[in-house]
Amino acid sequence: QVKLVESGGRLVQAGDSLRLSCAASGRTFRIYAMAWFRQAQGKERELVAGISWGGEHTYYSDSVKGRFAISRDNARSTLFLQMNSLKPEDTAVYYCALDKQPYRDYVRNVLSFDAWGQGTQVTVSS
Repeated sequence: QVKLVESGGRLVQAGDSLRLSCAASGRTFRIYAMAWFRQAQGKERELVAGISWGGEHTYYSDSVKGRFAISRDNARSTLFLQMNSLKPEDTAVYYCALDKQPYRDYVRNVLSFDAWGQGTQVTVSS
């Protein structure tokens, strides 16, 4: 069984930075693409950033491009999301997810992921 645990979310002010972490276990982490999603109150879950199984390819939603950076540490089976210049509209629960299939580079569809963490709350005040 796969287990993902997010951490790092907290209340911050606009313009601040945060680094989220996601610790994975129960699956061969290094061969699966991963992604960060977020879900704001009353809204649909949306893709924030993704990273290929090998870590060479990354992709971001337009709203966070240039401000957020996704990375992974395969030795520690950990996914990261560095968030800079945070805005109130970034407020949401952030989830990490693991791809259903191995060895993929670009995975954007929410249905392509079959393992999810419980989420970590990020709140950005103005």
